[in-house]
Amino acid sequence: MYSTMAKKPLLEFTDRGIYCSQGKFYIDPWKPVDDAVITHAHADHAYVGHKHYLAHHLSREVLYYRLGEIQLQTVEYGETVMKNGVSISLFPAGHVIGSAQIRVEYKGEVWVVSGDYKTEDDGISTPFEPVQCHHFISECTFGMPVYTWKPQVQIFEDINNWWRSNLHNGLATVLVGYSLGKAQRILQNLDLFNGKVYTHGVIENTNEALRRNGVLLNPTERITQESIKEEVRKGIIIAPPSSVGTPWMRKFQPYSFGYCSGWMAIRGAKRRRAADRGFVLSDHADWDGLISAIDATRCESVYLTHGYTATFARYLSGIGFDAHEVHTLYGGEEEEASLQPSPEERGLEAHEQDNRNANKEVLSFGEDLGEAGGTPS
Repeated sequence: MYSTMAKKPLLEFTDRGIYCSQGKFYIDPWKPVDDAVITHAHADHAYVGHKHYLAHHLSREVLYYRLGEIQLQTVEYGETVMKNGVSISLFPAGHVIGSAQIRVEYKGEVWVVSGDYKTEDDGISTPFEPVQCHHFISECTFGMPVYTWKPQVQIFEDINNWWRSNLHNGLATVLVGYSLGKAQRILQNLDLFNGKVYTHGVIENTNEALRRNGVLLNPTERITQESIKEEVRKGIIIAPPSSVGTPWMRKFQPYSFGYCSGWMAIRGAKRRRAADRGFVLSDHADWDGLISAIDATRCESVYLTHGYTATFARYLSGIGFDAHEVHTLYGGEEEEASLQPSPEERGLEAHEQDNRNANKEVLSFGEDLGEAGGTPS
């Protein structure tokens, strides 16, 4: 395995975020800092209030749309930026358009902060690229064996067949997915056999920002007060999670409502959203994707930021990794918190129900990552 003898680690967790003291910058900080490196534009990773931002150039217009007139520097994948002798470069994460893994190197010590990622090529995001490192900071949103995704071509075949069935039965088709990532993935992979794609304003605002950034998306039409209901009902409507159960959605009745999320793998999640159809489509890696991605880094230490951290840390420790949980504020925007399954729906044993307490080796804020020590849990 890739290994290092460095005693002082390059990155640490603080109450503001992941910090590089040598470089004097933070990665995805959740409290205001002077210098922030951002993995992607989802709100649990890109907060307002920092003095300076660094991100991939395809995140530029969405960050401006979400955060306002920030001081923002953007770079291409593979381009190197130096901060106080520390080398920073961005590599594709495959999560959403513009998402990046952050590679940080100083005096031969290499860390990679993955942000959020998926390993399947979705046809719209730059595909995930493994980056070799000594230490890998990973999510594990779906870090349980029950979460194994089917190829997306099968999911979209199901979606297209459902749409055709709705048209045959005189029903409008409303498909719900998060406004950044899921909505564009749906748009680019639908079989547009029946004409127009109509969008909620929140999704169309994001589409417009991406188009300003040079991203080529299939045509869409914003739904407004002037939209003709009968025409909209003939197409397909892409809506954000916030629209579920609102008067805005009800005006398209009668309709069939589908929800795209990895949480749809658990039937209880579909019941809670009262969806007619649940499509298991996630912008996060599944169980096999997480393992393959981590293995490809050839790292010796893994730090798990959010998801099934205790369960996944124990599994990785069992196959030879030095695996740890760390406490962050990541997770929850693009996969609605209300969709997350209860412990009973996960099918876990009682001792697994409290995910965080199950592992005794949780690193506290400010604890030196390289000094976690002890036997991996």
